Formats: sequence, C-alpha cells, structure tokens
Amino acid sequence: MAIIKTYPDSKILAVEAASHIVECARESISNHGFFSLVLAGGSTPRATYGVLATVEFVQRIEWEKVHIFWGDERCVAPNHEDSNYRMAFDIMLKHLPIPVKQIYRMKGEIEPKEAAKEYENWLQSFFGGRAPRFDLILLGLGDDGHTASLFPGTRAVSETKRLVLDNYVRKLSTWRLTMTPQLINQATNVSFLVSGEGKSDILRRVLAGRYNPEEFPAQIIRPEHGQMRWLLDAEAAALL
Repeated sequence: MAIIKTYPDSKILAVEAASHIVECARESISNHGFFSLVLAGGSTPRATYGVLATVEFVQRIEWEKVHIFWGDERCVAPNHEDSNYRMAFDIMLKHLPIPVKQIYRMKGEIEPKEAAKEYENWLQSFFGGRAPRFDLILLGLGDDGHTASLFPGTRAVSETKRLVLDNYVRKLSTWRLTMTPQLINQATNVSFLVSGEGKSDILRRVLAGRYNPEEFPAQIIRPEHGQMRWLLDAEAAALL
C-alpha cells in the first residue's frame, strides 16, 4: 500500500522530500553502516537537491557513508546540459563531502549497450553478488506516465532479467540508460516526487486509472518488500 503525502506548494514539498531522505539515510546507516541513494532527473528532484545542499541539511547526514547512483541517464557526455549527472553534481554533489569513489554515474557518453552492461556490473559488485536492494530510489513522473527512462511502449517496461538497460525511445529518437522495473521494485524505499498543475491529470491516471503499465509505465513500480511513497504538492494532487 503506497503512502501518499500532499504538501501546500513545491517549496514545502522540496523541504519535506529532503527531510525524508535524511530519515532514510539515518535509518540505513544505523542498520548496515551506509546509505545507497538513487537519484532522479527532473525539476522536482532538482529542487530537493538544492535543499540538501544547504548548510542545515549538509550537517544532518553522514555524507561520507552515502553512495550515490542514478535511476536513468540521457546518452550524452557528463558535462552536457541535459545530463542528469551534471544537474545533480552542479546543484548538490559538489557541495557535499561525499568521496568521489562513492558516486557511480551512468556513462552516457559511451555506446549505450556497453554503458548499461557496465553499470549493471558495478551494481552487482557493489552488492557483493546479492540481489541489489537500494535503500532509497527517487523517481519523477513524466506527463506521458514514464518514470526513470521507462517510456510507454519501450522494451525496458517489460524487461524481467536485466537490472540496467539501454532503452531506445522512438518518440524522442534517442537512446536512454535506465534501471529496470525488476531492480527498482527490489528497493527498501521508492519515493515519487511530483509537483505542478501540469502533472495533475497524468497523476490521476497513474494512481486512479486502470492498470496498464505499457501505457503508463509508472504503474509498474510496486516494491516487492519495500515502502512506496508519493510526495506531491497541492497542484499535482488537485484531481485525486
């Protein structure tokens, strides 16, 4: 059963989402000595990263025990303006005392199939051969119902064996790298961050409409043994 929390506006949502990350970090570090966090692209996560980079929040997490991953990436160089890595680095990571070796970016600048396989190998190595289970995965929601780079009608939506996939998005005429539903659904916590009036209709369809993940891939995210949360602002939640 998903937890749905609605906040008055996007600024409060960003602060509350940052506080949620702090809580997950503290619990994970207490339980097993580190915190594995998977970042998302998009404007709502971006605002949350900005909050995490403030003096108040930098002091609330033992960042030297944090390991950073990405749920998806565009197939561009890390310094490209469209890079999810660059966004997170510029807004948050360069301000935090996280060891460089604990930041695992997807290599969008190399051949997509090779990049996906390399990232999958990194994950398997990080988790020591055990089934990868992240402490917290952050996700956004596209206006077409996609999340990470699981776009409607793409092969990654129905992938059941791979952990990371090179996914061709026909409507964008581009390749993306993405974690697969199988991997995301193994996480301890999965949290969607959604804001703005423009997301209200698709949010209603994803949460209250019939189950059709081929059309609305975000619906396939259902953690098997974890907790899913939807953190929303009032505008996004207006039609629920």
